[in-house]
Amino acid sequence: MIADVPILLPPSEGKTTPQEGPVLDLSALAFAAELTAARQTVMAELAQVSATDQAAQVLGLGPRSAADAALNTVLPTAPCAPAYRLYTGVLFEAAGLAQHFASALTAQVANREVLVLSGLWGVLRSGDLVPDHRAAMGVRLPRLGRLAGFWRPQLAGLLDRHCADQVVVDCRSADYAAAWQPSQGVCELLRVRVVTEQDGRRKVVSHHAKHSRGLLAGALLTALERGEGALDSPQAVAQVATGLEAVSGVELGRPDRQGRQDLTLVLA
Repeated sequence: MIADVPILLPPSEGKTTPQEGPVLDLSALAFAAELTAARQTVMAELAQVSATDQAAQVLGLGPRSAADAALNTVLPTAPCAPAYRLYTGVLFEAAGLAQHFASALTAQVANREVLVLSGLWGVLRSGDLVPDHRAAMGVRLPRLGRLAGFWRPQLAGLLDRHCADQVVVDCRSADYAAAWQPSQGVCELLRVRVVTEQDGRRKVVSHHAKHSRGLLAGALLTALERGEGALDSPQAVAQVATGLEAVSGVELGRPDRQGRQDLTLVLA
């Protein structure tokens, strides 16, 4: 039996606004029983803030995207699309999630394994239907405070239970990683780091990190879909990473007391 490998992704800033589609059904989203009330709370304050003159400042939107705050005021009635289509940034493009949803069998794997952390929704499955929105995890709302802090107690027990005794591949950025970290001994969390190496010195990269993390997510899904072997250890995940484009080295760090360890991809 192939082991599950939860893959944690951040959402992307780049989104494609759905022009048509069903309206939001909170009861159909992942973990609806546990998170619907919290999602409604964030939606309500986000809509209120987004209707004010301070919306762009609160949401961290620049002059070109300030008008996008209005998206948050029509969430219940706006058309929805699957998260893997809504998010169109570098990481999602590299992961090729749309290809993994091309058939019923591969879609089942992608929808099961990929979890998207979200400032608005807490956590989504990649096939969940949601409207376009603007609510990064680092946003600080007047009443709820920083969204990462709001979601932390909501996600703590939920994701601990969901990820228990599994190898979890963490492709999140810092703001989204702050919303959930596993309790001690719950799982083996592989934090994916991407560095370049020149003249014996290593440098953490941003754009290329998103691309490489996306490639890793896609490669892991492909391995699971093909039943190529159990990805039930950090070493097995690292082996998949060795075949990624432009990766010249893969290193596993030592686990800390929480069971977290770094999976470092060294780019050529």
